[in-house]
Amino acid sequence: MHDPTTANRQGPDTGPQYRSAIFYHDDEQRKTAEEVTKLANEQWYKGKIVTEVIPAGQWWDAEQYHQLYLHNNPSGYECPSHFLRTFPELQG
Repeated sequence: MHDPTTANRQGPDTGPQYRSAIFYHDDEQRKTAEEVTKLANEQWYKGKIVTEVIPAGQWWDAEQYHQLYLHNNPSGYECPSHFLRTFPELQG
């Protein structure tokens, strides 16, 4: 499970490779990401979001053993329903 208020962590996995990030390709995407993050910070998380908004830059495919991960590991990552949170629609 991903929590945008926790740096370098997704569920039990920790380290900088698990940090929260939004990668943008152009100025419009950057502005949208920053606006939505700002609204979510104000309305849902009270200023605690640590998600980075950064340029996409060069991208590499993951190693072969990571490809089709959930297909090859059907019980891989699951989000138990008791962790699901409902949020009101963002206003703004």
